[in-house]
Amino acid sequence: MAKAKVGDPGRLVGLLWQPPERPGRSGLSVPRIVDAAIALADAEGIDAVTIRAVAEHLGTGAMSLYTHVPGKPELLELMVDRTAADTYADRTVPGEQPTWQDGIRHIAVGNWDNTLAHPWLTDIPPGRPVPGPGICDKYELELAPLADIGLSDVDVDLTLTTVLGLAGSAAARQIGLDRVRELSGQDDPLWWETVGPLLASAVARRSYPLSGRIGTAASMEYNASEDPRRTLNRGIELLIRGIEQDVG
Repeated sequence: MAKAKVGDPGRLVGLLWQPPERPGRSGLSVPRIVDAAIALADAEGIDAVTIRAVAEHLGTGAMSLYTHVPGKPELLELMVDRTAADTYADRTVPGEQPTWQDGIRHIAVGNWDNTLAHPWLTDIPPGRPVPGPGICDKYELELAPLADIGLSDVDVDLTLTTVLGLAGSAAARQIGLDRVRELSGQDDPLWWETVGPLLASAVARRSYPLSGRIGTAASMEYNASEDPRRTLNRGIELLIRGIEQDVG
């Protein structure tokens, strides 16, 4: 996981909100550098992203990049903002869904898909990101289906935050499962064939009536495989039911 480092907020605001720059003689620009950093992170993970590595990816020297981006903390913020901007690039926006319920579902799926497309997002420690145009545009789009359904403005923000939290948590769990499955070379049923008997022997002298009943039912339903997407869908539907009762 990337270590949390704080860049220069004043410089970062300028980088995020500056008008599009024309590439110089070297062909470099902030957008091109950010695109290269995202491509590197998608392929090799966030720890592979350094100014030197991005420069090598672009076929130039690290000092050339420093004239555009002061350091890795600022580069990470730019990457996060760019990926936020791409959430609805290839799909309709939340406010164009038939109902506000569909809008919530659309937000959840869009953020799930975007996080799985860029797994390194889950490796960036939570912090206080400086909102750029990508984050601000995304926030505006995601508020649209909720803004006029009878919730207070604060509850609209809290509801959206909850949806994003559910989507982000489920996506992070899916990414973690995908990584451990790849490293172990085992799918979940095969892993449980090994671990299950050992675990049963270890806990045999204790009583877990609820865990035994519910865990067995869940295991049979999921074929011994955890399904974060199904968990997300269930959580979103429960949230929608609660909102429907709240707004009457």
